[in-house]
Amino acid sequence: MAAYALAVDVGGTFTDIVLCNLESNAQSVHKTPSTPDDPSVGFMTGLAEILDANDVSPDDLAHVFHGTTIATNSVLENKGAPVGLLVTTGYKYVLEIARHGTPRLANPNTWVKPEQPVRPRDCLEVRERTAFNGAILQPLDESDVRRAARHFARAGVATVAVAFLHSYANPAHEQRARAILAKELPGVPVSLSSEVLPVYREYERAITTVLNAYVTPRVSRYIDNLKQSLESFGTSAAFSIMKSNGGIIGADTAVRQPVYTALSGPAAGVMAAAQIAEAVGVENCISFDMGGTSTDVSLLRNREPGLTLNGRLGDWPIQLPMLDIATIGCGGGSIAAVSPYGSLTVGPDSAGADPGPACYGKGATRPAVTDANLALGRVNTRIAGGQLTLDADAAKQAIIDAVAAPLGLDVATAASGILKIANNAMVGTIRNVSVERGHDPRDFALVAYGGAGPMHAIDVANLLGIGTVVVPAHPGITSAYGLLAAEFKNDYARTFSQPGGDYDLEGMAAVFDALESEGREWLHGEGVPVASHSITRSADLRYAHQGSELTIAYPQGLVNQEGLGEMLAAFHQQHEQLYGFSLEQPVEIVTLRATASGQVGQVKTQILTAANGHATTASLKSALIERRQVFFDETAGFVQCPIYRRESLPPATELNGPAILEGMDSTVVINPDWQARIDQYGNCILRSEGKGD
Repeated sequence: MAAYALAVDVGGTFTDIVLCNLESNAQSVHKTPSTPDDPSVGFMTGLAEILDANDVSPDDLAHVFHGTTIATNSVLENKGAPVGLLVTTGYKYVLEIARHGTPRLANPNTWVKPEQPVRPRDCLEVRERTAFNGAILQPLDESDVRRAARHFARAGVATVAVAFLHSYANPAHEQRARAILAKELPGVPVSLSSEVLPVYREYERAITTVLNAYVTPRVSRYIDNLKQSLESFGTSAAFSIMKSNGGIIGADTAVRQPVYTALSGPAAGVMAAAQIAEAVGVENCISFDMGGTSTDVSLLRNREPGLTLNGRLGDWPIQLPMLDIATIGCGGGSIAAVSPYGSLTVGPDSAGADPGPACYGKGATRPAVTDANLALGRVNTRIAGGQLTLDADAAKQAIIDAVAAPLGLDVATAASGILKIANNAMVGTIRNVSVERGHDPRDFALVAYGGAGPMHAIDVANLLGIGTVVVPAHPGITSAYGLLAAEFKNDYARTFSQPGGDYDLEGMAAVFDALESEGREWLHGEGVPVASHSITRSADLRYAHQGSELTIAYPQGLVNQEGLGEMLAAFHQQHEQLYGFSLEQPVEIVTLRATASGQVGQVKTQILTAANGHATTASLKSALIERRQVFFDETAGFVQCPIYRRESLPPATELNGPAILEGMDSTVVINPDWQARIDQYGNCILRSEGKGD
């Protein structure tokens, strides 16, 4: 009996599903409307529909992978649970003090600090003290912990975070506090900073632990409901969740570390982009994921996405290893408006899924980016495989009322202006992850996916001078596919301060060995075959007296002078690339890290054949749906453009723009002076005359 893997990515409008036969690698995709009030309903509905359509029994499922935004939305929408926080005496206001400075692009004269996820009255001090080296300076006062527990019970606290000073060096006091809280507050989850983020910097460690506690009850309920639903449905498949670092963790681990799933959906898309780049033969690429409310971009060198420890979740920093993804509030639902000063703006306000853009016909009157695409003929009036019908007249009227009439423009010019502003905003975000990091975007291909990405990809590429664009076979379901392409991965870290010069190599080796043991134990618990276990080491380094670090890989093998020298040389090189200089001065080691990873049967990109239901011989004429007037720019205006059914185009098909390819889950807009080729995997590879490699 064949075994199957299933991936489910829940979006704001649609829930995307990929089913893969693990023996034949045959894959099927499906979309079903999301259920925002309870995402698990859409999850189970889509699962049942795709299994039924492929005549697969629930007990044939071996793995179920999930990308979820529950943790992210809980923070962004301020819908987490009431949190209590225990801190060392003297640190009651650690969250309020935070860090000096204002967010990027914020007006320092008007910016106001956001409300903390913990009320000051629920942040209680405990007498205890641990030194930076782990020595106990003052024993834990257990009566303080019990007193705090009674306060939390009266205050209705649903979850507790514990962040004692220097607990990363010795977690004994935090562990004892949890034992007391478990007895005093049975059933209340407790998050320890020594487990969530065992590194130095008390503010970042405290806020990350608080956010973990803040989302734990909601994520726990959601995952438990899904596990029960899957069991009731008749499957005993292993259930796993995507992490922010691009790896997979078991559902039980996700319940304990929900903050690690903050960028679950976007991270899955980046992992898919890495595999797509490998299939196409592209070394360096920029992932471009444009959805309904936002656009996520990430830069991949040698098909490896970058990691960052400077990520943010809403208003808060979280120093967990995360894929280096930049996000902008610009998507298909971003609303266009004329400011009081007469300028045209697009986003960050979004129409969302309900009521959605004006063309959705749900009563919205403000135009969105999707309305502009529809008014210009770039998208059909029926999308998502016919599940959604768009009202072109409503789109045009919204543009007239909100933009064209106030600015004295015709509909086409106004709609084109909306797209130009949106495209330039997204270009700015791509420059943030490329030019500002010392990379020329012209040296990269653009991998475009998401429901709206392929419609804007060539316009964005033209603005950046990029000559190659790759659109996956199913761009609207790419993030779901990325869940199947990822491997199990978890990160471990411990602050191990070394001022430079005379490094404690024996101590470094001991810490690395301890982290590696934790990682292997976790992989074993997740059922990952020992033969696929992989451990990579890295360290956070900085020049003496600097305030921030760079994470540098440590060479495989023993901890010795040779390996240390290679790591330090790599630090100098990366520092020069990022900041334009390197220094001849001691390099401090701050934190040691280990990443444990392994595969349980990674899914490969599917080759299109007649056996798996794809066209292998056809002509452009047979794939032609219609011809319609499409607007590309003001110079040419509307031009007669052929519209093709993408699924009917077999591998090796070549065509020239202007043209539009309509698929089940997305639309590819091919501008004039661009050529397209369908490869053996169904990817649409677009190249510009004079720019492609």
